[in-house]
Amino acid sequence: MSLVGPRPERESIMLEYEKELPEFYYRLKVKAGLTGYAQVYGKYNTTPYDKLKLDLFYIENYSFLLDIKLIFMTVKIFFQKEVSEGVDDRQVNALKDSGKTEESGWHREPTLLFWMQMTGGSQAS
Repeated sequence: MSLVGPRPERESIMLEYEKELPEFYYRLKVKAGLTGYAQVYGKYNTTPYDKLKLDLFYIENYSFLLDIKLIFMTVKIFFQKEVSEGVDDRQVNALKDSGKTEESGWHREPTLLFWMQMTGGSQAS
């Protein structure tokens, strides 16, 4: 495990997310971390799809300076009350059934692979 990187998920949660987000396994291409891009720029109630986009952005743009920036921003976040919002009752998360409707935030348009291609990201292999 690293200090900075995508937050690890339990295997049962990972399998559930991969059913709707096949690209979720790309997060395994780098070491998991205690803090990461999704933890700094997302919130606790950020959807799995959005967290995945943030993690893939980190993987594609990794640098030592980015890691240092994320570490400092993590310390700053400890003192911000507004980032500790709860989860909305209607939101899908790891502890709730996945409703898999557009209202639940699970729609996937465009796909992550399309998004990566459009932003110049390469596919991890």
